[in-house]
Amino acid sequence: MNYILQYFNPRLRTIFLLGFASGLPLALSGSTLQAWYTDSGVGITTIGFLSLVGIPYVFKFLWAPVLDKFIPIKSLGIRRGWIFIAQLFIVLVLLVMAIQSPRDTPLLLGVLALSLAFFSASQDIAFDAYRTDLMKPQERGLGAAFSVTGYRIAMLVSGGIVWIIADYISWQISFISMAILMLFSMLISFRAPQPLYLNQKSLTLRQAVTEPFKEFVKRNKQNGILILVFIVVYKLGDAFAGNLSTAFLLRGINFSLTDIGLVTKTIGLGSTLLGVFLGGVFLYKKGLYRSLLWFGILQAITNLGFVFLSLVGKNYLVMVSIIALENLAGGMGTAAFVAFLMGLCDHRYSATQFALFSALAAVGRVYVGPLAGYGVEWYGWTNFFGITVLMAIPGLLILLFLRHDLEIMDTQVPNNE
Repeated sequence: MNYILQYFNPRLRTIFLLGFASGLPLALSGSTLQAWYTDSGVGITTIGFLSLVGIPYVFKFLWAPVLDKFIPIKSLGIRRGWIFIAQLFIVLVLLVMAIQSPRDTPLLLGVLALSLAFFSASQDIAFDAYRTDLMKPQERGLGAAFSVTGYRIAMLVSGGIVWIIADYISWQISFISMAILMLFSMLISFRAPQPLYLNQKSLTLRQAVTEPFKEFVKRNKQNGILILVFIVVYKLGDAFAGNLSTAFLLRGINFSLTDIGLVTKTIGLGSTLLGVFLGGVFLYKKGLYRSLLWFGILQAITNLGFVFLSLVGKNYLVMVSIIALENLAGGMGTAAFVAFLMGLCDHRYSATQFALFSALAAVGRVYVGPLAGYGVEWYGWTNFFGITVLMAIPGLLILLFLRHDLEIMDTQVPNNE
């Protein structure tokens, strides 16, 4: 019953609330911003360029060493200090965006959205490091579950409720409302507990850039390369299937946008949140190795659901079941995988190392699109989804070789010099 008591842990409550703050700005510089431009009658060409404002999320590891080196507010410490600073600038940018107009100042609003993404990515760097430094080894799964849950709920707020406020009142009020929410998040950052592991080693900026790499290589002399490959391939099959799942449901099976939207926003989201919590509890009881193994197998098996749907054709019950199971398994896998990335970090370099590992994990998700498209053209939907099941095998095989490393990771207390 100890894992149940963990849900009343103040550290986990803080991680949930800061996870919400981390997820809130994402849609405001993405889908919500595009909706605002569209609603204001801006041309589709201009709207297409808005995707470029997400660039800071891709390259956030470039300035992560700065967040490992400098302490912006001594009373808050290095992690909470950077979270607080990032949130302050997010509030200011949102308030300035609220008084702009996509029709009258489209370029200025786009630049503001780019700066919003920069400060949001900076908050992510600091928050990922803070979560890594705050959680005990046995709490990492639950920490991942709480942060992902807060993040997803925030995306629903900034990517859904904001639209309703804009429809009934105005876009300006909706952005001001989000700024007020971020103000409350600043209070959470100010009162959040100090990390269990404090960065006490003074580094030059050059050391902050190079030492995270040297430390990882030194600590993982035997299996370092294998670990990096595992980060890329563990969720590769899941990424291939998910990349074209919407196109498959629309074009391959002929479901409507309404059908897909209702299922993904309700059952899909609910299943994901349930998955991350079940994954966190399972990880707390069974450990990292068993969690990654079983969740990896489940992710592969649920891809078979798309194979089945491609054979039976348009069937609502089958579609809903597949979406629910796929999101459930994906949520469980995400909880374990985030916990794994946390365990890889040395607490002296949490910001830089987690940013690098998460960027490496995004390689599959970002670059599988073209290959997935060709795979469907060459082999058809049924065979394509069958191949995605096989693509999960390399990650599971590598996991077998890393078993000893993962079992040590479950109990070790990272460096805290």
